Amino acid sequence: MPEKTVIKRGCKLMGNHFELSVVSNNSEWAEAMIDSGINEIKRIEKLLTTYNEESETALINRNAGIEPVKVSSETFQLIERSMRISNVTQGAFDITYGSIDKRLWNFDTTMNALPDKAIARKMVRLINYENIILDKNNSTVFLKHKGMRIGFGGIGKGYAAEQAKKIMIANGVESGIVNASGDLTAWGFQPNGSEWTIGIANPNSSHEIFSYINITNTAIATSGNYEKYVMIGGKRYSHTIDPKTGLPVGGIKSVTIITSNAEIADAMATPVMIMGIHAGLDMINQMKNIEAIIIDDNNKLYTSKNIHLSKSPVYA
Repeated sequence: MPEKTVIKRGCKLMGNHFELSVVSNNSEWAEAMIDSGINEIKRIEKLLTTYNEESETALINRNAGIEPVKVSSETFQLIERSMRISNVTQGAFDITYGSIDKRLWNFDTTMNALPDKAIARKMVRLINYENIILDKNNSTVFLKHKGMRIGFGGIGKGYAAEQAKKIMIANGVESGIVNASGDLTAWGFQPNGSEWTIGIANPNSSHEIFSYINITNTAIATSGNYEKYVMIGGKRYSHTIDPKTGLPVGGIKSVTIITSNAEIADAMATPVMIMGIHAGLDMINQMKNIEAIIIDDNNKLYTSKNIHLSKSPVYA
């Protein structure tokens, strides 16, 4: 019987690079399992995208301030969970961030000055998850004010990774990884029987690793300012915008969240960055089965209570 190996495939989905891995001694079967995961991610992309005018998300946005929109139970429940996370994070996570005008922050080479604080605050007035009105009996979603928009950029990748994992497990995959541009969920074990060794990216060079962690049945997500930012007056400004002020957050280079569910990991990384080191860690330390690693602008490392890191070569 052939030895088990890791069969993997990369592809672009939801505007991100996904890589799906399956441990098997049958490469043909493994490829079919990867297909099932990819098809699930494609299905979710159609549901959540704002780029297709017929998606449920687009219909909700188009009818903002006009009328409620009937949606599938899947979309309804994802919005419900998103609003619970907004509540826990005191609005630092908010799917109505789509209301912000993209002209405020374009994060390209032409940007050489900060926007006016008053203008920024005015432009975020529509960002408020409490203005999403849910009707469970009729499965409808209503955005109270014209111009409001929701988007799942802060939770969609993690949700898709989690759902792809569920499909693959249901089809018999005992060990694998779904990696959505660094937001990943891993289950089972490597072919040699050991846990998966996952690298935590160096925020000063995203292609390098500063540490690793051994995991199984665990999800990891990282939010960082090393991939998209602008330099103004010698200071680095992150693409992560505080929904309360409309201005970018500072002080933190990256936040890595470790928990059991990829959707929660994805959704919690950005709020910790917005809340700041001490408030963010305080929140994480009060929650069960979730940990955080924070690197500040001075490369100082902060972790929640139960984190144990090592420096070593990593699984690629």
